[in-house]
Amino acid sequence: MNYSTLKKGLAVSFVALMGATSLANAQESATSSSAKVFGGRSQYRTWSLGVNGGVLSPFVVTGGSNDFTNWEPNLGYGISLRKQLGHAFGLEGNVFRGKVSGTNKDANASGVVNGISAFETELAYSADLRGVVNVATVDFLRRENSVNFFVTAGYGVAAYRAALNGADPKDLGEVYGEDGDKKYIKEAYIPVGAGVKFKVSERVSFNLGYTMHFLDGDNFDGVYAKGTSKDKFSYGYAGLEFSLGSSAKPNLDWVNPLALMYDELKDPTLRQEVEALKTRVSAVEASVEALKKDSDGDGVSDQFDKCPGTPAGTAVDGSGCPLPKAPEPTTVATSNLTGFETIQFEFNSSVLKTEAYPTLDKLSSVLRENGGKVTVNGYASSEGTAAYNLKLSKDRANSVKTYLVNSGVNASQVATKGNGEANPIASNDTEEGRIQNRRVESARN
Repeated sequence: MNYSTLKKGLAVSFVALMGATSLANAQESATSSSAKVFGGRSQYRTWSLGVNGGVLSPFVVTGGSNDFTNWEPNLGYGISLRKQLGHAFGLEGNVFRGKVSGTNKDANASGVVNGISAFETELAYSADLRGVVNVATVDFLRRENSVNFFVTAGYGVAAYRAALNGADPKDLGEVYGEDGDKKYIKEAYIPVGAGVKFKVSERVSFNLGYTMHFLDGDNFDGVYAKGTSKDKFSYGYAGLEFSLGSSAKPNLDWVNPLALMYDELKDPTLRQEVEALKTRVSAVEASVEALKKDSDGDGVSDQFDKCPGTPAGTAVDGSGCPLPKAPEPTTVATSNLTGFETIQFEFNSSVLKTEAYPTLDKLSSVLRENGGKVTVNGYASSEGTAAYNLKLSKDRANSVKTYLVNSGVNASQVATKGNGEANPIASNDTEEGRIQNRRVESARN
């Protein structure tokens, strides 16, 4: 195939391609989508299959040394399969084949260098895996993108054989390998490329690309010119890519995340949800205000006040009911308050039991009505070390003081003392006795 014929073939193919895909686009209505920005890949079509054809050359645009001065255009063709992992990145597998050739036509008058005038390499196959990055789109601010630019890089393996001076590689037979029984040389290579993609329809895109292949060897053109140099070749191609999957889903390649985010913000359903949320918040705030309402001003909210309408200034308990009146002052003055019941505690605990509240409420009432001071003595049973039990007894005494102060008693009226294991009122050898020793006693000063 000469260069002129190749150019004509590519031109005809391109015109036919554009006509066919334009017709498909005209017959296909735009697909509406309910995709969300953070809805995951399952809401999109993410697989695509591509076919391509183009020109293979032993030269690359980045330059570098070459064993031949001129290249000849040759046809290459291949297929690709890609999985789009996100808006901007995908993984693509590529397989292609073709022929690469060159000459020394411009090297000198004879066109021969070291007895070599030309080479032809049969590329049996080239297979690689590439990462594909969508780096830009010329209409990213539009609702629907139609042009994407991309770059690629990856790793692959090529199988090939080369013949020199006009020979046909197919006539070489099996000549490679240690025993000369291999038909092709296999070399690893690094593909690096770039391209542009045009959206033809919801299912079809037209791609133009260029990929450089850097081989891990110097035998691609059949000439070992430099022991440490590496050969290379390039592939300029055009192709079609077909999006696979349900037509009810959009192709992730062409999704504009900014447009999706705008749609979500303007979505009437979302606005309704926000308004409903505001209503629920207002209802919660109203409920909180209702819980805080205290009509009689006794410090207990109406929701929990069992005695509403208590006169102002009346001392009340936790349920909003008036506290019982204290004994006559003369009686209290002659008492050392030992008439109050002993307050018991659970094992290894300084938390007041609810059954202690009535006793403490009585003591609080006496102190608030008649003044005076008390000493709260805390005790512990004999389990544990003496130092720990001393601290525990102090904590128990302080729990009683905290309750009294919170009920209106002046803190200066209550003194606390921890006595640890001292002064047991029952034997610590039995559990019944230890239960009695975990206690607090109050004495008037």
